[in-house]
Amino acid sequence: MELTVELKMDTTISALETRIPDHLWQQAQFLVTNGWAKNIDELVAEALSRYLESHDESIAERFVHEDVEWGLNGRD
Repeated sequence: MELTVELKMDTTISALETRIPDHLWQQAQFLVTNGWAKNIDELVAEALSRYLESHDESIAERFVHEDVEWGLNGRD
């Protein structure tokens, strides 16, 4: 399934064209149809925003440091 979405970040809008598995497209359509998101553009922008927040570089760096500390010292 091909998807074209306009992402609104502040006052700038960027277009995104991507391919996603059919099951994700169907789930996205279901959420929009049932009022969980205003439209596909809003849903994709929110999903991307949440993904980027949860994969912030500082968070990843902290986990790496914790893993190294655990590997070196064996502490929990």
